[in-house]
Amino acid sequence: MSLLFLLFVVIAVITAVGLCGYGARTLADRRAQRTGASGLLRGLAALAGAGALVMYAWGLLAVTGAVMTAEDGGTDSSPPRSCRTAGWWERAQQGVEIVDYTVTYVPLAFVCETSDGGSYDNGDVPGYVNPGVLGLALTAAGCAIGAGYVSELGARAELRKGEAG
Repeated sequence: MSLLFLLFVVIAVITAVGLCGYGARTLADRRAQRTGASGLLRGLAALAGAGALVMYAWGLLAVTGAVMTAEDGGTDSSPPRSCRTAGWWERAQQGVEIVDYTVTYVPLAFVCETSDGGSYDNGDVPGYVNPGVLGLALTAAGCAIGAGYVSELGARAELRKGEAG
């Protein structure tokens, strides 16, 4: 499972590099060819999408580290070391034991499950990752939708000019 996470990280980084290249080229072409607001919005959408992918990959690396630590066998492997956060020993003394863990992908988190049916996030994913990914993804989507809208308005204006002339 850890290798699959690392594969996703590599794919996300490669895609982010491609989006950065596309965004930078689109912004440069916009300046040279004067494509207007549509080119600006497309370039910004690509750069924001690249930022979202990089932040998600960063969080996925943190989750991968927690999974690799949790799956590491040996004499000191129960409960998983990734779940041994502050206060885990006190909870164990009260009969609440750590029984398993899960990984959530949206929002990105490594979640430890307890014997009383509860669960908690172990805090390996930095607190800025999930809000940052959401903000950048929404920015990318908004810019992409805006670029399509501006292009449509331009095409309709050109069509009206052609019909009038």
